Order: sequence, then structure tokens, then C-alpha cells
Amino acid sequence: MSTLVATLREGLPGEAVLTDPAITASYATDMAGFCPAGTPACVVLPRTVDEVRHVLRTAHGLRVPVVPQGARTGLSGAANAVDGCVVLSLVRMDRILEIDPVNRCAVVEPGVVNATLSRAVAAHGLAYPPDPSSWEQCTIGGNIGTGAGGLCCVKYGVTAEYVLGLDVVLADGRLLRTGRRTAKGVAGYDLTRLFVGSEGTLGVVVRAVLALRPAPPPQLALAAEFPSASAAGEAVAAVMAAGHTPSLLELMDATTVRAVNELTRMGLPETTQALLIAAFDTPDPAADLAAVGGLCRAAGATEVVPADDAAESDLLLAARRAALPALEAVRGSMMIDDVCVPRSRLAGLLDGVAAIGRRNRLTIGVCAHAGDGNTHPTVCFDPADEGERERAQEAFGEIMALGLDLGGTITGEHGVGVLKRDWLARELGPVGLEMQRAIRRTFDPLGILNPGKVL
Repeated sequence: MSTLVATLREGLPGEAVLTDPAITASYATDMAGFCPAGTPACVVLPRTVDEVRHVLRTAHGLRVPVVPQGARTGLSGAANAVDGCVVLSLVRMDRILEIDPVNRCAVVEPGVVNATLSRAVAAHGLAYPPDPSSWEQCTIGGNIGTGAGGLCCVKYGVTAEYVLGLDVVLADGRLLRTGRRTAKGVAGYDLTRLFVGSEGTLGVVVRAVLALRPAPPPQLALAAEFPSASAAGEAVAAVMAAGHTPSLLELMDATTVRAVNELTRMGLPETTQALLIAAFDTPDPAADLAAVGGLCRAAGATEVVPADDAAESDLLLAARRAALPALEAVRGSMMIDDVCVPRSRLAGLLDGVAAIGRRNRLTIGVCAHAGDGNTHPTVCFDPADEGERERAQEAFGEIMALGLDLGGTITGEHGVGVLKRDWLARELGPVGLEMQRAIRRTFDPLGILNPGKVL
């Protein structure tokens, strides 16, 4: 360790290398539960690309593992330390280097917070659409690493669709530039897409060129109450089949609604078994909401309430963003699943999750980016109750198995990390797993980048 720290300090300011165990321990985990974490040898906080290259060259030469981190808001353990590693925290690389309104792109460092970028480009009449629920804390580098989504993805797509190019420091310290900043480009293999969602296992992103869009008009929302979660799922299918493109289509089941009310005192309707929130940012959102409201009623909605203005719409979205912290407060801890299924199978997943909760005698709340079929069944449990912890783990696995059985995937936007590593093999199959491992070996033959994650 003394050689490691001394060599790191040769190319880094003294305050950028942290070795106090009380401090480094605070960097050991992200927000996921039930994921093992080791003790880092040190934490480094570089500010420049050259400093990141120095860290990787040092680690490569000494064969020391490196765990890249952003804001550690992840939910799969992908940023968890391993024993003896260098934790490479990129939060100090937080500059927006350029905003280009003509080419509709921004150039940023990985530590830029999602909401900070969104507000900066809004001043130019532009928008960066991907908006995870943690957008006020999560970083662009972390979003790229996990392939993050958000509430608006049903209309505007996920992070991968906005990453035009990357600067990546490879495991041996070489700097790789991928992609472009042009509107079109198909030269060579698409290495940019390969890095998106790779969770720091192929290289460390130090710069990103991101596509922007013209800022949309303010959106208008409605809330529809349903007698069952599956009825809300059927309404989602009807809305999408009718050709509507809402700017968001979000669902909260009864457990989630009650939890949000308990945490925020927002006064959401607790008589409902499922609350569907739809919004449009079209030229005539009221007309679109009226059409969707009719489809919701036809699917069994007991109440459809359109917001009067953008302020009321924002309150509904704030309620949805509060869902995960509210569910965590129910029993003191939670395991957040991230199963995504075809929209046509959403009702089946919701009914199946409810059955899993009853069978395991657990509270499981579901919030979802329903327009994408991307659900977040959240298993609430008391961490001090060993039996409840075991049932929570069992239920978590049953939900993932259900998602695969319905033709879905084990993760829509949170990534694999440690939490779902064993399940990835089941989804990919032996040939797919072999090819992905071969790709990883090509980029990192010594296996020092985020070991134990993903594959």
C-alpha cells in the first residue's frame, strides 16, 4: 500500500489521495442493499484527465483493482469497493466544457450533476432529456455507466440515445476517443454504445459529448385512479396501442401511494389501488389528456383528474420522484428490483408481484415507468429481522424470474453491478456470456477495472 500511495501522490495533489480509514470507508458502497463491499486501500479524487491516466497507469503497473465512482446513487452495488482497491471518485471533474446550440450538443466531464446540466442547457432553449429520479444528485458519468433512464424515457429515450462520443481512459492509462459530435456517423464499430452501461468495467469515462433537444413546452398531467394495478396496466397498453406519445406515463400502486403520503403529506388518494400519472408536452396537451382520460375510464379507472396548470403537474411528478425514499421508510430498508417487461405484459407482472408479496408475507410496493414497461418492485423489510431479510431476498429473486418468464429483462436502467450478476448469466445464455467476457478481457486483460461487477 505504501508503494501504491506514494506513486499515486507523484502525479496527484496531496489532498486528492485519501487514506484515513474513517474517510475511505464512507466511499465503500453505493445505495444498494445486500451487496458485499470491501475495504479500499485509498480514495483518489482527480480533477483532470491526466490525473485519471496517472491513476490507471499506477494501478495497472501494480495490478491493483480500480473501482470508478460517481455520486454513488446507484442501486446495484456497481460502485462498491473491493478489498485493497483504489476508489476512483470522479465527482471533482464537474465542469460543463461547452454548450453548442447550433449542433445541439454539450461537452461535459463525468462529475457534472444531471440537474445542473439540465438547468444550464435550459438557458439556451435546449433540454437534456434523461432524468433519473435522483437527477438532483446523480452524475452524468454514473448515468452513462449504468445506462440510466428516467421518467421521460417513454417519449425521449434513455441515456444511450444521447451519448454521441466519449473520451475514455483504458485500464493501462491510454486515452481512447470514441464517437463524434456530428448529427450522423457510422464509421467503424460503435464503441460509444459499448461503454454506455458497462459500469466501469471497460474503461473510465472522462469526457462526454451529449446530444441535446429543443426545450419542450411545459407539460400538463393527469392522475387516474384504478381499482387494481393490473387494470392500470391494461390502461397503459390501451394508451400506447392508440398511438399516443405521452412525455411520461408513470404508475404507483396502493402501497407506494400510502408511503408517499406518509412521507410527504401530499394527500394522494389512498382509496385507489393504483395511480397512473400521464403527461403531455404537445401543443395541445389538454386534448391529448382528454383522449387518454377516456381510455383510462374504459379500462376501469374510477376517477380521472387532470391538473389545472403546470404547477399542479409538477406536484404529481414530485410525488412520483418521492416513491423510493418513501418505500424505504416503510420498514427501514428495501431491495429495489428493476424488471422491465414488454408493455403488453405489464399487467401480468403487477399481478405476479402482488402474489409474491402475499406468498412471502412481505410489503412490496411497485412504482413504474409504465410507458416503458420498466417496473421498480420494491421489497420493504426490517433489516433487524433475520427471517424477514431472508424472505426479502427470496422475493427479490422471484420477481426477477417472473420478469424473465414474461419475456423481460432483469434490469431496465439500474444496471447489474453485484446485485444481479448471477441473474445476468440466466438472461444472456452461455454464448452471450462468453462473448461479453471476451470483450471485457480485450479492454482489461488484467481484470483490474471494477472486478466482481456485471460478469
